[in-house]
Amino acid sequence: MTAQDLYFEAEKLEQKLNGACLDTRLALQPSLSQVIESMRASGVQIPSRLRRLDAALCEDAIEAQFDNMPV
Repeated sequence: MTAQDLYFEAEKLEQKLNGACLDTRLALQPSLSQVIESMRASGVQIPSRLRRLDAALCEDAIEAQFDNMPV
């Protein structure tokens, strides 16, 4: 993928994530992480908003794992 393709894919995912419910956010998190990793591997500069979004999604995914844990 070219840098432009990666940016387009990341922006498309970002639009889907804006205002999405938690289940949708959790489902799209691996896709966004993969696009960001591809950007990193290609030497493409990753916008800070995408890094923050990915970090927030990873945090949501980790918290979701503990939601059903007995106390």
